[in-house]
Amino acid sequence: MRKDLNRVVVTGMGVISPTGNSIPEFWKNTITGKNGIAPIAKFDTTHFKTKFAAEVKGFNALNYFDKGEVRKYDLFTQYALAAAGEAVDNARLELEKLNRNKIGVIWGSGIGGIHTFQEQVLEFANGNGIPRFTPFFIPKIIADIPSGVISIKYGLRGLNFSTVSACASSTNAIIDAVNYIRLGKADIIIAGGSEAAINESSIGGFNASRALSTRNDSPLTASRPFDINRDGFILGEGAGALILENLQSALRREATIYAEIIGTGMAADAYHLTGTHPEGEGAFLGMKDAIEEAEVDPDAIDYINAHATSTPMGDLSELKAIDRLFGSKRDLSISATKSMTGHLLGAAGAVESIITILSIHHDIIPPTINTQTVIEEYKDAFDFVLGSPKTKKVNLAMNNTFGFGGHIATTLFQKY
Repeated sequence: MRKDLNRVVVTGMGVISPTGNSIPEFWKNTITGKNGIAPIAKFDTTHFKTKFAAEVKGFNALNYFDKGEVRKYDLFTQYALAAAGEAVDNARLELEKLNRNKIGVIWGSGIGGIHTFQEQVLEFANGNGIPRFTPFFIPKIIADIPSGVISIKYGLRGLNFSTVSACASSTNAIIDAVNYIRLGKADIIIAGGSEAAINESSIGGFNASRALSTRNDSPLTASRPFDINRDGFILGEGAGALILENLQSALRREATIYAEIIGTGMAADAYHLTGTHPEGEGAFLGMKDAIEEAEVDPDAIDYINAHATSTPMGDLSELKAIDRLFGSKRDLSISATKSMTGHLLGAAGAVESIITILSIHHDIIPPTINTQTVIEEYKDAFDFVLGSPKTKKVNLAMNNTFGFGGHIATTLFQKY
């Protein structure tokens, strides 16, 4: 990494997730292997192939906004504001003492306000074609709105935009934030992602593409990354927010530094509309890019929080990429936390970055739950953390996210 670039550290985090709506609750449930997957409560699943998902529990918008605000925001924006609020508090940002012209927001979402879109279109179709759309229809559905409303709430006048790269969206948001801080374009950036796509349209659409697990007889064990009997991913929802900050700014504020971001990698599979490259070509290039940028040896990596969605092709191709880059590194710990949270689509990268950062901060690696028999050719190649958390010194940890369209985004975090 060029020595004249600013160093970037993580000084705050916030989360809304299927396994907890605050960082302390979320981390406790993550390391104890709490499962956030259950039968869908949001709609009648009688005629759907998949009848379960990882829904957020106990979220009350009125705990965060007044009634007037609630009607302005789709659920994915509500989740974003809630997570960002916790992150700002967690970072102890005294915004009135900071230059808000140098504080930005970069936010990612793969789908945006699909709940509002479905609701309004059905209302139109069932109303004899009479248009009675809410005036908030457009701002509720477009994917860039969370970054805008976060900046409005806190009066942040720095750079502001959104990233859309399917399930890699929030990791791309984090990578962009890192680069802008490195270049001095911002001192602090709120980066993350949110998604609220558990509805008829999403479940029906993913079922049609045969992406989801249909293990309706046992939803609690349906997400089983790397297992020989995996059959698809489980849709999740929520938000993750990170406060990324120039190291010098963090030191001046005497902020808690959870980790430093030292490497980022982006690539493309250039292979298929929805499927991963069978040999993990893009995943290999993304991880390699992050390691080379950080100027570290692959052998120095202690832990990978894998993308590992529990799909037959995706999990195998990621392991092929890891094997190609690291070789059979038996002490490289790997876990797949989607086994607990489900797949949060555009929010996955941010939420799983939080897990990766906390693994470094606490020297604990969370488990993959449900997995019984790892893919035969790789079962002895790595340290798969299954069933229970593992206490281990974690200095360097990597987080992988991949998205439909072949988008690859990888981040590498280091203990500060």
